[in-house]
Amino acid sequence: MKIFVILPTYNEAQNLAPMVHHLLSLPFSDLNILIIDDNSQDGTGQIADQLHTECPNQVFVMHRPGKMGLGTAYITGFQWALAHGADCVIQMDSDFSHSPSYLPNFVSRIAQYDVIVGSRYVPGGKLDPRWSGWRFFLSKWANSIWVRMILGTQVRDATAGFKCWSRRALERIQLDTVRSNGYIFQVEMAYLCEKLGLAVLEYPIYFEDRRIGKSKMTVPVKLEAAWRVFQIRMRYGALKKISRVEYERVSA
Repeated sequence: MKIFVILPTYNEAQNLAPMVHHLLSLPFSDLNILIIDDNSQDGTGQIADQLHTECPNQVFVMHRPGKMGLGTAYITGFQWALAHGADCVIQMDSDFSHSPSYLPNFVSRIAQYDVIVGSRYVPGGKLDPRWSGWRFFLSKWANSIWVRMILGTQVRDATAGFKCWSRRALERIQLDTVRSNGYIFQVEMAYLCEKLGLAVLEYPIYFEDRRIGKSKMTVPVKLEAAWRVFQIRMRYGALKKISRVEYERVSA
């Protein structure tokens, strides 16, 4: 199975090399990593190039001229991976909030499901206890109440950024038509999965706060994402619940 991991980066100089080395140590026979750097100011792009030099057949790099948004990075990465023969595509952060140790479990289930979601809000899922009460409330409210109320989705972690996509799922989603860019991109993709009737498995994870550096997910960014949920509803219309959304009862 040909696996691609998409890593969008902006100022992740201290995290990128450890993340890539961890990914390359996983027990996969054909793992490929695409780093998409948005002109980081801390040398992340140069580190990415060095990693490509060390592993030219597994690590690939795209340099973009500036901060063009998370959504466009993932869409570009998905399309590139599909063009290069990917059987499944993994999206994740490079700051270790998404642990690479979950990937063998994700990949082993991709034949039975279209999408595997690394979920914080199913039984067994956990958040880092270092999160503030306000941050926890805002995230839980967005997923458990706001998104489900406005969009009618079944998935419990609609804002999850840790996913394993089958090739068939990405080919069914018309990637060129996805318009959301920032963190609301995750919600639009989750909504489209259910709109198209894809089989979704939420797999419980422990979501660790980033080890190094400061989170880019500020309160204003979260509030902007909240009102953009209405745009998704207006763009695609009512959701017909024909999807298969399940969650796995395992300990994270």
